[in-house]
Amino acid sequence: MKFKIAPILIVCLTLFYQVVDAKKPLNHFLCSKDQIKFDDGDSFSCGDEDIRILGIDTPEIIHKEHGIFIDQPYGREAKALTDKLLRDAKRVVIIRGGRGGYGRSLAHVLIDGELLAVNLIRAGLAHESISRYGDNGMPEFALEVTEAAKAAPKPKFEDPYVWRKKNQKGKK
Repeated sequence: MKFKIAPILIVCLTLFYQVVDAKKPLNHFLCSKDQIKFDDGDSFSCGDEDIRILGIDTPEIIHKEHGIFIDQPYGREAKALTDKLLRDAKRVVIIRGGRGGYGRSLAHVLIDGELLAVNLIRAGLAHESISRYGDNGMPEFALEVTEAAKAAPKPKFEDPYVWRKKNQKGKK
């Protein structure tokens, strides 16, 4: 009889921990538009915090400090759309998901309740990066990004990850 109860107990405990973990609050904050400083298609600053948008990779623009000395095709278009979407938003919510390269906060960004990453994918100005880097503990957002990528036309530019391998100087 003891052995039949053990599997049931394991299932119950697993479900309990999933429910408890699901109630863990998101690490988020509201970013006022006057605090936003634009960088490129997948990064910007909110006040003193540098943000790298999770789930996407947009084409590169010149960043000499990072070894990028030329613009990747569509890089300026991605930057312009990110700038416009953030500037036109009534509400920008940053949901932190850890730290990334160059000391930036990795974050999903909601603009008026929609993922900024999904907007860039639908516009053909971003490759999804969930399949390469994972969901950062936010599977619901990751699913939204990957589903948008499946439905959107393939971007007209080389995957920025591959492009950087060929074109970035001194930071490989």
